[in-house]
Amino acid sequence: MKAFKLTGIGEMDLFTVPDPEIISDHDVLIRMKTLGVCGSDIHYYNTGKIGSQIVKYPFTVGHEGAGEVIKTGATAGRVKTGDKVAIDPAMPCYECEQCKAGRTHTCTNLKFLGTPGQAEGCLSEYIVMPEQSLFPVSSDLSYVDCALSEPLSIGYYAVEKASPSKDSTIGILGSGPIGMSVLLSSMVLGGKEFFVTDKIDNRLELAKISGAHWTGNPLKTNIVTDIKKQCPNLLDVVYECCGQQEAMDQAIDLLKPGGKLMIIGIPETDYWKFSVDKLRHKEISIINVRRQLDCVQPVLDLIRTKEMNPSIMVTHRFSFSETKKAFDLVSSYQDGVMKAMIDF
Repeated sequence: MKAFKLTGIGEMDLFTVPDPEIISDHDVLIRMKTLGVCGSDIHYYNTGKIGSQIVKYPFTVGHEGAGEVIKTGATAGRVKTGDKVAIDPAMPCYECEQCKAGRTHTCTNLKFLGTPGQAEGCLSEYIVMPEQSLFPVSSDLSYVDCALSEPLSIGYYAVEKASPSKDSTIGILGSGPIGMSVLLSSMVLGGKEFFVTDKIDNRLELAKISGAHWTGNPLKTNIVTDIKKQCPNLLDVVYECCGQQEAMDQAIDLLKPGGKLMIIGIPETDYWKFSVDKLRHKEISIINVRRQLDCVQPVLDLIRTKEMNPSIMVTHRFSFSETKKAFDLVSSYQDGVMKAMIDF
């Protein structure tokens, strides 16, 4: 089969590799149909690492995928041949202390698609996954819907974890796919007014269409000053979705005393900086968001009932042969890109 692999910083090539094989009775062979280019894929593409996870070349990334079941292991019963499936890229062990405590997303033996040292990604024609990581869907959901359930489940989990009330004032700093996933989830789960920022105006326009009360570009306006004019009592919850220190500083200034700072964005540096004085005096709670926990099916249900429309995020489509073009576009934030999809 064919697979795209990273071969260096900003470099990738198409390889011919052996077809994946079913090893466990619970394994499922999937023909990939579509894949979304994620910000973490771009981290590996641009820097060769995320924190301690360092790429050893050549390596296949990609984890936001959907496909068709081609073959199942002997005891697989969750899916059957021909099923359209959304793919949860996480493969927990279900045996460690974290898994037994119900925290499969922080499994100490976790394997995750497209993560160095864990598992090759799904930027290939076929993959094998354990059936527990697959979600069969009805024919009325598209493969794009299925693939987008992955980032949407992260936004959904973050909002669930923040537990906003229906009257909460919300800040979303960074309106890329994860920020949009937070906004779309907030429209369902809770919040009254939504203040969204990004450095790409096209993204802000999509946020406005999707329900944002106010949008602002930090390259053109003073975010803190302008939001304070709109909301003098400051914000109840701020989601940091872009991994930028500038946004983190804004978040601390924008939160009211007792507010919650939800950290979702992945920075390219190893450390965040905080004003201890502001954090302490405001008694701000800092909550890290590690992917998602049991949120894929709820998101798929919301897409099916049309309470959530993820397709608004898709701005660009590429064929599998154009994969490097897609990565270069997303890497350089060209052409107002929000979410680029690769079709097989």
